[in-house]
Amino acid sequence: MQDERTAAELEHARKVREMFSRISPKYDFLNHFLSINIDKGWRAKVKANLRQILDDPKASVLDVACGTGDLSLELKNGSRAAVYGTDFCRPMLSIAAEKTSNGKIPYIESDAMQLPFCDASFDAVTIAFGLRNLSNWNDGLRELKRILKPSGKLVVLEFSEPIVPGFRQVFDFYFRNILPRIGGAFSGETGAYQYLSDSVQKFPDQKKLKQMMSDAGFSNVEYTNLTGGIAAIHIGINPV
Repeated sequence: MQDERTAAELEHARKVREMFSRISPKYDFLNHFLSINIDKGWRAKVKANLRQILDDPKASVLDVACGTGDLSLELKNGSRAAVYGTDFCRPMLSIAAEKTSNGKIPYIESDAMQLPFCDASFDAVTIAFGLRNLSNWNDGLRELKRILKPSGKLVVLEFSEPIVPGFRQVFDFYFRNILPRIGGAFSGETGAYQYLSDSVQKFPDQKKLKQMMSDAGFSNVEYTNLTGGIAAIHIGINPV
């Protein structure tokens, strides 16, 4: 795919890559600490949505924006399908490779906006907490669709809008005030965790993301709220 991003989008990608490179040594610890390990259960639910594909030894699954490999490892554990991970941040991929001591998951350094794979390469594609970091969400969704086989499945795990009355205010306060301070204190990168807060606030809610996926060409788009809507799993099919 030819890279047609604007200068602003390329600059956004550069800053995000550098930010994740800086926080990579503390990323796993803070990820689980700040989510009270709830994120592990969310990844298990992503896997459950792909169980049939993962049980097929002829199937191939790509985890985009895989970071340190938590979802890639979850998908591969007990599965028969081939699982690959890709991310544009080399320090994060290095940690993923260290965690995958058996070498059964190939990790490829590449940008989610311009993936180095042929059209219709994968039976399923996942992206967990990575879509909101892309420089252009709509173009990113179209790129994920491009590499999916006909009838292939996209699963997006992302923070969303809480649906429990009163909980949204608590969630917003935590993300705006608590998370940046704790993340900054442990990592020395307050700005990175302020970016996390800002990116969650700006990202479309469940219904808007569902519409975006439909607009990008996915069919049968549906979503499931997790933990009162703190996060949501969106699923779409690449039409035949």
